[in-house]
Amino acid sequence: MLKRVVTAIVLIPVVLLLVLRAPIWLVALVAAVVALLTVAEFLKLTESYGVRPIVRPTYVFIALFFLFLVIGGASGKPLISTDQFVVGATFASAIAPFVFLTIGMRREPLSAGYPAAAASTLAFAYVALPLGMLVQLRQQWAGAFLILYLFIVVWAGDIFAYFVGRSIGRHLMAPRVSPKKTWEGAIASVIASVVIGGALFYYATPVSTELLHWGLIQPRDGMFGLEQPALGPIILLTVILNAAAQLGDLVESLIKRGAGVKDSGTLLPGHGGMLDRIDALLFAAPVLWIYAAWRVMQ
Repeated sequence: MLKRVVTAIVLIPVVLLLVLRAPIWLVALVAAVVALLTVAEFLKLTESYGVRPIVRPTYVFIALFFLFLVIGGASGKPLISTDQFVVGATFASAIAPFVFLTIGMRREPLSAGYPAAAASTLAFAYVALPLGMLVQLRQQWAGAFLILYLFIVVWAGDIFAYFVGRSIGRHLMAPRVSPKKTWEGAIASVIASVVIGGALFYYATPVSTELLHWGLIQPRDGMFGLEQPALGPIILLTVILNAAAQLGDLVESLIKRGAGVKDSGTLLPGHGGMLDRIDALLFAAPVLWIYAAWRVMQ
């Protein structure tokens, strides 16, 4: 528990400063490093399923995807527009199976080619694409605030689910997948996300004003000049984000349980691996990106 707390105390301020203040190219570069570390853990897990993953080509494919984001961010202009990202991400997602299946044809025996290609394709869709969405979301109008809201929703839900489930949890939610998760913890997670994350979004303008006053954001990164948002849509969005985050946590537990391991790695003391730390975010980030993209493109 102490290692878990210390790691969180060290990482949270760094992550918040990166999200709120760092230039886009640096956000993209850090996201690329996180993606590669997480994919390394994921591919290692697939070995427990009898898969010999296509390691280096997977790293190259994902690195090229983020290189495009880094170069765009270093140009000093907005990274890429939402519609450009949609085109680029769709192309990368569509071509990934063909790339990895082609490489898989060289495997011996041939029966090893398809599982290896499937693992690499899923690594891109499961890890790299959601993190790429976060980078693109960051360069949108009010992007820093939206990512802050996302993190608060995920973190608040995770913390309350852990402590409430541990203290009063009695009814198991998915014992085959995650024996310690309870319905009591899940409900507490939703309530905490709605109260804390919803309040942050509802008071977005004054919060953004304070962040600007402290020099933590630029004017385009906060939510300024808006009418007070309706409470109903905020609650609905927060509930959906929390549900996606909890589902992401369960999916990673499924992968680990099938692989017969407790943690995806040992990179973060008290938290396990990188995948253990961002599993919920990988499912929640696309939900918020879709909301933001709909807002921009409507």
